[in-house]
Amino acid sequence: MLKFARRGFVLRCCRTVLVAGGCTLLGYCAMVWTEAWVFQRQQSREFSSILSHRATPVARVVAHAAHPHSVLGRLEIPRLGISAMVAEGDSARTLKHAIGHLPGTSWPGQGGNVVLAGHRDTFFRPLRHVHKGDEIIFTTWNGRFRYRVDSVKVVKPSATKVLAPSSKPLLTLVTCYPFYFVGPAPDRFIVRAVPL
Repeated sequence: MLKFARRGFVLRCCRTVLVAGGCTLLGYCAMVWTEAWVFQRQQSREFSSILSHRATPVARVVAHAAHPHSVLGRLEIPRLGISAMVAEGDSARTLKHAIGHLPGTSWPGQGGNVVLAGHRDTFFRPLRHVHKGDEIIFTTWNGRFRYRVDSVKVVKPSATKVLAPSSKPLLTLVTCYPFYFVGPAPDRFIVRAVPL
């Protein structure tokens, strides 16, 4: 009888620990999503307000880009319902709040390869449904740039050639793959787009 009572106590303790752990994880996820939502909403409102009231000189954009986590613009893929702010950098903090512009890569309008990265389970989740020919709009302090998806492929993380400079203007979107994977994903999902 004592053996069964002890086993019941252990099972109740395990259940309590698992429930508490589950609630903690759910709370953490809710906090992360809320923080990103607040950042996106505030920055989108401010970005739209500034763009509607004045034109920002190119000199400000280059200086602005030097600061990690500073907002650079808004990326939209209308068919997929993606509309998210883009910030400078690829740090964990930046990617938690926005899509990140990889430092050292080009700017829209300058020519070359503009590389943007985002998490597969937040802003770039809908990318799993992207198709060749989809329109991408990248609105920056310098204007609005329209692209058309030219190719979609999956590569290994070591395939850094997709990040390399280009003589032609390109937009490259990078996220982890597969989209439904627990833990660090083994591959990268690459979307290449060309100017319209």
